[in-house]
Amino acid sequence: MTQSMRKRRVTSAGKWAKQLEKNGYCIVPDLLGAVLLDGLQEDLQPAFERTPFCEGNFYGHATKRFGRLLARSAHAAQVVQHHLILDIVRQVLNPWCDSIQLNLTQGLALHPGALPQFPHRDQDMWQGEKGRIEYLVNVMWPLTPYTADNGATLIWPDSHGAVAIEDADLAGPPIVAVCPPGSAILFLGSTLHGAGGNRTDAVRRGLIVSYCLGWLKPYENQWLAYPPAVARNFPPDLAALVGYQQHRPNLGNFEGQCPSILLSDEPPPIYLQAIDALRPEQQSALQEYVGGQKSGPVIASASRATR
Repeated sequence: MTQSMRKRRVTSAGKWAKQLEKNGYCIVPDLLGAVLLDGLQEDLQPAFERTPFCEGNFYGHATKRFGRLLARSAHAAQVVQHHLILDIVRQVLNPWCDSIQLNLTQGLALHPGALPQFPHRDQDMWQGEKGRIEYLVNVMWPLTPYTADNGATLIWPDSHGAVAIEDADLAGPPIVAVCPPGSAILFLGSTLHGAGGNRTDAVRRGLIVSYCLGWLKPYENQWLAYPPAVARNFPPDLAALVGYQQHRPNLGNFEGQCPSILLSDEPPPIYLQAIDALRPEQQSALQEYVGGQKSGPVIASASRATR
């Protein structure tokens, strides 16, 4: 990619990120081609047919859901790693983390008769601070047209951020995220949303790909979805996205090292040396502390060095 192309992509990502942060959602058109969509449909057809209907009023009794898309379709990586989408997500989430990670990949089929889903915010999976931090970005990829009649996602504009912690009634009705295959619906983890009801005789199919802060426990257990025997066939950047990387400081390590060591064709040594993986300010504080010991006692904040 040339420098000018990269600049245009960053500019485009910035535009969509601003809209996402302002309204809580955006719909980005024309991102996937017909060949890729056909490949996904063909690869995932067995899962759509054989997966049982969900149990529970939240998931929906007339809905099918399945995960592990990267293991089910060789085409899924192009969706998960779509450059513009990743640029948008990183602009939104990077203020709160050292690196992002894949939160889930899910195929979803809303069958005729499916009821509207309970409106909810996905950030409520985590019991952390609300109203200031964004924990994740959801991306919905229609495989069939999303319409008002077949259960297109309902999104409440301006229901995100600080509004998400208020008890006041939301002003105005939701928008119906009508969207054709090839385009993408993005919304924040703090945005109120829910699937609509399917009043047609046809199945509404789509994919959900979401990304979250790298220090969170993701919705889908990525190390079980893609164990080392599977992940070692991924490109390094995709393996990192599904969790085979440390998040500074020292989170998600294996024997004190980056878990990507498990993706080598050779098994790792039985005994490994733990290696610091710290943020720059932490490394600087430690260097100051260690250097000061040579000239006399030094009292430093433990929180600066280890948080």
